[in-house]
Amino acid sequence: MQIKRRNVLKTVGTVCLASLPFLQQARSATPTKVEVFGHRGACALRPEHTLASYAKAIADGADYIEPDLVCTRDGILVARHEANLTETTDVARRPEFAARRATKTVDGQNHTGWFVDDFTLAELKTLRAIERLPKIRPDNTRYDGMFQVPTWEEIIDFVAAESATSGRLIGLVPELKSSTYFSSVKLPLEDRFLATIAEHEYTRRAPLEIQSFETANLKYLRGKLGKRDHIRLMQLTGEGRHRPIDVATAGGDLTFAKMTSAEGLRDIVQYADVVAPPLRAVIPLKINGKLDAPTPLVADAHRAGLLVHIWTFRPENRFIADDFKDGKDENARNVPGSIAEIRRYVEAGVDGFFTDDPAVGRAALA
Repeated sequence: MQIKRRNVLKTVGTVCLASLPFLQQARSATPTKVEVFGHRGACALRPEHTLASYAKAIADGADYIEPDLVCTRDGILVARHEANLTETTDVARRPEFAARRATKTVDGQNHTGWFVDDFTLAELKTLRAIERLPKIRPDNTRYDGMFQVPTWEEIIDFVAAESATSGRLIGLVPELKSSTYFSSVKLPLEDRFLATIAEHEYTRRAPLEIQSFETANLKYLRGKLGKRDHIRLMQLTGEGRHRPIDVATAGGDLTFAKMTSAEGLRDIVQYADVVAPPLRAVIPLKINGKLDAPTPLVADAHRAGLLVHIWTFRPENRFIADDFKDGKDENARNVPGSIAEIRRYVEAGVDGFFTDDPAVGRAALA
């Protein structure tokens, strides 16, 4: 079942976008400020990839909200962090789907659970989202069961409506998840994604930053999209010794460490506008858990012509460098510590950052 846009929303979005006086500035590929990316929305405060999470991120000042995109059996893009639905929906408690439990290899690793590509959109819509980290974020469990899994089209419409309501342009930073896997099960993501953004007035104008840990899909998208003022492509990178899964599947030897070397960054700029390393690749931790000196990565990326957007700041003590922990429980929220940590990375020259709590990110920049 294809979810269709409401014509009235398209009309409202067109009028409101045309009237925004700062549109041309917002569409610029070069930011004039450090940008805040709502990681899976505001997942420190609401279950990830729900409209509630995206709404909270927008209300708290995120410049962009992030939907991770995967594909249903009938070819509809929806927002989940991974193909396995087990940790983020109530599927394990649904006896009608018990027989669909399976073990699959996704991104080079074996996973057991219930997978999005075994469900039609109609079936998926009967499930409800749950908190992925209930032991770390128990307050979020009060929202368990309230929200459906949103489609990519629903998210675009929602953000367009939020933009029309608030009078500010809100960016989207979708990640194409597990492209190699979805291609292997005959549900390739890229052309579906391109068709959707072409159909929606909002994504024809609003800031759009398309991300992936893989390389072939970004190169394909660059070939299809070319260079557009309001669109950037973001090359995500991971732990240095690992390889992008498309590279590994093809037998290549390109690692993330090579990609983030000065030479590798010059290769990335041929097809992407942004490099997005994990935050400890920019300022690593010492053995004692405190921040070390910054690496050359930011300076090298800027010399190559790339922006640097890092991931991911989280406001709980367990995720914060020891410099800034407050001595409370490891799962306790430590907003002052998170703010101080973010500021150290901003001082290192990053152009943007993902955060589970955009209000904290915005406070760090205030």
